[in-house]
Amino acid sequence: MANVSVFNMEGKEVDKLELNDTIFAAPINEHLVHMAVKLQLANKRQGTQSAKTRSEVRGGGRKPWRQKGTGHARQGSTRSPQWTGGGVVFAPKPRDYSFKMNKKEKNAALRSVLTSKVNDSKFIVLDEFKLDAIKTKEVVNVLKNLNVEKALVVLGDKDENVMMSARNIPTVRTALTNTINVYDILKYDTVVITKDAVAKIEEVYA
Repeated sequence: MANVSVFNMEGKEVDKLELNDTIFAAPINEHLVHMAVKLQLANKRQGTQSAKTRSEVRGGGRKPWRQKGTGHARQGSTRSPQWTGGGVVFAPKPRDYSFKMNKKEKNAALRSVLTSKVNDSKFIVLDEFKLDAIKTKEVVNVLKNLNVEKALVVLGDKDENVMMSARNIPTVRTALTNTINVYDILKYDTVVITKDAVAKIEEVYA
């Protein structure tokens, strides 16, 4: 099993933690990771983009000039795509971009990105992350102690003080163990996770 250091909020090492190899030393499947990211981005799309084809643009019912003898190319309508004010060729229409992945595939993708973070030493475990009040400066100081800038902070239980304090920092995002996803883990350089959150992830995904 992989061993990682456990730090306190001052950035000092206080313990060691053995990680479950099933999750944190899993085979890395790049294809499933790519699929999981694509899935999340596609499912976020509204799919409301719309433009008019030549049949939907108003006007253009009359032939602009006779077929022969003018010296111009023949034209049937002023709403053809080559005309200003004409319709759009293969115009985008409202559609659903979402698709599905199997639960096993999603879990395998999540295990892959968690393993890659551990391999790259971008997986930092805290013994606890507690704040007495909502104070952004406290979160900044904790991350500074850990030498981290762009971080995904994963908590075992919902903590309003921590989540509200981190909300104003553009390079930090907080998540719970049941809301972590492949896209966020890849987007942020470092995963800062509490010890109890690691236990919950091992319980769910092992």
